[in-house]
Amino acid sequence: MGIGGGAGSAKFLSTLNALRGTRLAAARGARDSEVAQVVTLGAERYFFMGRRARARPEEGTIVTESIKRTMPWRILAALVVACLLAVGGWVFAQDKPAAPAAPAASAPAPAAAPAPPSKPDPAGTATGGIADVTAKEAGKPTLTEIADFAGHNRVSINLMWTLLTGFLVMFMQAGFALVETGFTRAKNVAHTMMMNFMIYAIGMTGYWIMGFALQMGGLGPISTMGGTGVLDSEFTISLFGKDFGLFGMKGFFLSGSTYDVAVFALFLFQMVFMDTAATIPTGAMAERWKFSSFVVFGFFLSMFTYPIFANWVWGGGWLSQLGKNFGLGHGHVDFAGSSVVHMVGGVTALAGAMVLGPRIGKYNKDGSANPIPGHNIPMGVLGCFILAFGWFGFNPGSTLAGGDLRISVIAVNTMLASASGAIFSMFYMWWKYGKPDPSMMVNGMLAGLVAITAPCGFVSSFWAFFIGAVSGVLVCWAAVFIETVMRIDDPVGAIAVHGVNGAWGVLSLGLFSDGTYGDGFNGVEGTVRGLFYGGASQFVAQIIGTTTCFVFIFSASWAFFKVYDLVFGMRVSPEVELEGLDVPEMGVHGYPEVQGPATLVHAMGLSTPKAPAMAMSSERGR
Repeated sequence: MGIGGGAGSAKFLSTLNALRGTRLAAARGARDSEVAQVVTLGAERYFFMGRRARARPEEGTIVTESIKRTMPWRILAALVVACLLAVGGWVFAQDKPAAPAAPAASAPAPAAAPAPPSKPDPAGTATGGIADVTAKEAGKPTLTEIADFAGHNRVSINLMWTLLTGFLVMFMQAGFALVETGFTRAKNVAHTMMMNFMIYAIGMTGYWIMGFALQMGGLGPISTMGGTGVLDSEFTISLFGKDFGLFGMKGFFLSGSTYDVAVFALFLFQMVFMDTAATIPTGAMAERWKFSSFVVFGFFLSMFTYPIFANWVWGGGWLSQLGKNFGLGHGHVDFAGSSVVHMVGGVTALAGAMVLGPRIGKYNKDGSANPIPGHNIPMGVLGCFILAFGWFGFNPGSTLAGGDLRISVIAVNTMLASASGAIFSMFYMWWKYGKPDPSMMVNGMLAGLVAITAPCGFVSSFWAFFIGAVSGVLVCWAAVFIETVMRIDDPVGAIAVHGVNGAWGVLSLGLFSDGTYGDGFNGVEGTVRGLFYGGASQFVAQIIGTTTCFVFIFSASWAFFKVYDLVFGMRVSPEVELEGLDVPEMGVHGYPEVQGPATLVHAMGLSTPKAPAMAMSSERGR
């Protein structure tokens, strides 16, 4: 927009205004009937930037009707308060943190030995030694003190590794925001970006209140972090003479005895995984989802559906115990989250998109689909690269141990699967449609990353490349099937990428795990072996886990979306959807230099930007 002189720019802007007026003319009559308030401000002119214009009687302002807000903030506030009250009892019922140990009787400090003269150490070979070992007598540690120091260092390395890889996963949120925003239209960029932004804050809050406790409250000792065993309360039921863990009961608000360094590190790492699952539906439901509905959904997933299924797989729940209880391999195994994170997000997106319905103009009367391209492919590609980078935290970080040398295998397997996913999606689209679709190459790489997430620690590089290659073709086929056969509108392909390939990932673990890793996983002796390496029972456990994920997550999510839609409504009005969600839902344009001032006056076309009046309908008052 910065090319050309002032006259050319004015001409271009006048053309844009004319085009906008043509586009909104059809909807203007319907909007006029919904106008709830007209405020005349005289010589002054107020633009709507999230504040309500105040009318003053001395200026002759006429207020015809108070603005009706449709956003159910009272309901949301009641929901949050109810959750706080519900878990408050649990918090205060938990045992309190142990009192700090009494300090040992102080002994006279030994005289410090004279420090040797400082010398530079450019090679680093002489830096650090026995004097750096914490000991009662400096420079003369006992065997017990050396062992304590070594154990503390081991836990410190693992703790730091877990935190750093968690930071990488947190940065993946930026990648999701760029991919989803780039693959949607320019008139909705502020709305799409803010969903990806706020799910981080909303999800974290809900997970801190009760999600972490439900997921990890009965985990037991954390072996890589010093054997911390304060997460020791799991709600179980007994069936067939076996205990089935359903959810944890300790760690609400990270209070009581869970005020612990290892627990806090685990919380951070698990929280960013949960947030990944929560952001997936924002892509599939973009461009027609009320922001108020999205806010309530963020609390629902972070406090209920995700923690419950994650407990069954990662928190010591019943799926993880299928091996110990019924001899099915090592139970349902998901190393880094193909089912727990990606399939949960993808299936939730499927349920939400079904209830929400397709975007206006997506399907013709005969059921055929119309393409609705995104506005910025480079943005989507950049987001994909950020996600691929963050996956080095996602998969290797799931060891929770910086000293586990298997992280090199995991990292390389992750890279290879992403490469083959992108390559094979490119070749498939080239062969099938004559052109290598950039958006499908991006989704092919993401599909490969999703699929390798579960088996990354248990397969060879050959199988990693093969798993990614299958994903690259599978995502192309699944995206077309979902759009044309199921007639579900998914603007970014999130269901195909995360839902379908999340399922493929956990099943591939049950096929190709080669028995070189995983001894003692889920409390079962021996390494993890798939069907092709003599572990048929492991494949059965993977099928059970995949089926359970789909049935539970889809049922719970569909019921939530359906009830919310019936009571409050999940979708914006047709007028808002056609105009774009940025101003009506968020109060600003994503691209104001193209779309004009961020005001309801300009967006609704009820007057020119120079008119001293503002009109707001009840639909836009929320």
